[in-house]
Amino acid sequence: MTGPRRARPVRLGPRAVVALVLVGAVGLMAFGWPLLASGTSAGVAHPQDAPWLFAVLLVLLVGVAVATVADGGLDAKAVAMLGVLAAVGAALRPLGAGTAGLEPMFFLMVLSGRVLGPGFGFVLGSVTMFASALLTGGVGPWMPFQMLSMGWFAMGAGLLPGAGRPRGRAELLMLAAYGFVAAFAYGTIMNLYGWTIVPGQASGISFVPGDPLHENLVRFLAYCLATSLGWDLGRAVLTAVLTLTIGPTLLKALRRATRRAAFDARPAFESADR
Repeated sequence: MTGPRRARPVRLGPRAVVALVLVGAVGLMAFGWPLLASGTSAGVAHPQDAPWLFAVLLVLLVGVAVATVADGGLDAKAVAMLGVLAAVGAALRPLGAGTAGLEPMFFLMVLSGRVLGPGFGFVLGSVTMFASALLTGGVGPWMPFQMLSMGWFAMGAGLLPGAGRPRGRAELLMLAAYGFVAAFAYGTIMNLYGWTIVPGQASGISFVPGDPLHENLVRFLAYCLATSLGWDLGRAVLTAVLTLTIGPTLLKALRRATRRAAFDARPAFESADR
């Protein structure tokens, strides 16, 4: 007699890992290269970057999805769940956008990445941000950077330890702590995008193209504290609170759906006796 099937994350094969590493490398270069560029080129980096980054990101997202399919991780059921969760996340974003950083979609990304794994989480986070931008009219040069950041946010939840072993309250506390810290990380990396394109204002916190890296990093820290600390704190607190309160119910629902979908099942064929 066999026990009940466990909810397994969407399998991440070697080709999907390579695709995710490539996306990560492109993302790090897109966010960070202005800090290392010369004074004549860094000041105009990001506005011209965005269309190219968006095109590359779309290709790489398709690459991640195709690699996951090829590795046996994504099937029609997983794609259907991806569409449902992305639609729900996109609908959640306008509920709090523009109000002290209160964005309820973040807790859904944490729980989805936890249950469905890092590869699924990255694709889900990016697609959700793209869909929400279309829904809210938030399409602009910042959108590919938001897609990357949200993809990393959801992927990180899938990389937390013990995904196959639900641990009750301890697991919820771990997810709430991750959501709290990662919400600040999301805001910080998006600040890096915005800070490098804000014109210098002689305020002591503006980006100075061509200055030594450590001096610009000190200015960046001051910029984050002065401009976005309260916003990021609201997002972090809401993510942690929703994870602790609604999280148990949603985790059960996601795991039940994952068990029924049986993403880790492999088809078996038997020859018919004649």
